[in-house]
Amino acid sequence: MNPKIVSRAEWLAARKALLAKEKESTRQRDALSAERRKLPMVKIEKEYVLEGPEGPSTLRDLFKQRRQLIVYHFMFDPNHEEGCRSCSYLADSFTGAILHLGARDTSFAAVSRAPLAKIEPFKKRMGWTFPWLSSFGSDFNYDFHVTLDEAAGSVEYNYQSAADLMRKGKIWQMGELPGLSVFLRDGDDVFHTYSTYQRGLDLLLNTYNYLDLTPLGRQEEQEPHVMAWVRYHDQYPEENIARHVAQHGSASCCGASGA
Repeated sequence: MNPKIVSRAEWLAARKALLAKEKESTRQRDALSAERRKLPMVKIEKEYVLEGPEGPSTLRDLFKQRRQLIVYHFMFDPNHEEGCRSCSYLADSFTGAILHLGARDTSFAAVSRAPLAKIEPFKKRMGWTFPWLSSFGSDFNYDFHVTLDEAAGSVEYNYQSAADLMRKGKIWQMGELPGLSVFLRDGDDVFHTYSTYQRGLDLLLNTYNYLDLTPLGRQEEQEPHVMAWVRYHDQYPEENIARHVAQHGSASCCGASGA
């Protein structure tokens, strides 16, 4: 349903009232971010070895001499040929942010359990350039609770019992799930400072952030589940791509493949 039609003066009054709430939300977010920075940290004692295009890398190697590291746990089951569609939706926002992270002494990498032989072709198809490594054969995904497997002792997600979450319909499967973890390096020592899952990843979803500014919002109320409408960016209808070209004069990455 469309918003109510009012005079400019009425709109301005309503907008100023909302602005006050937005400012308060911003102050609360700043306070929450400050509290997050004060979280204690845990030293990483295990030597994780991940496989990248240039060969094996330790978690410490991913810092590239910087002090901070952000790892996105990208869902990509070793038995699948494509990465998770929802993670791909999020990953389309990575590149622009990564360009600036280095200026704040921070590195970024995505890590999946799929072998590199599957990651690399999918990454090329999507046109992504961010660092993406495989944790196949490592405990990394299990230890950070983004691959749930009773046999591996990984039965918790988002700091709750995976079995309870499944009963409540909050997660739909064991196996691969999304998340993000943050690490700090002090000399040769690496520390785990933060991990977030589920709605904690919303801040990274720039398309959602744009849609949340619009009167129609995310338009997911009638969808069978959240993100049911999302496609790999090379699989949206051709008419959407044609409309973009007509409006902007050149094809975006969405039109590059057309497959």
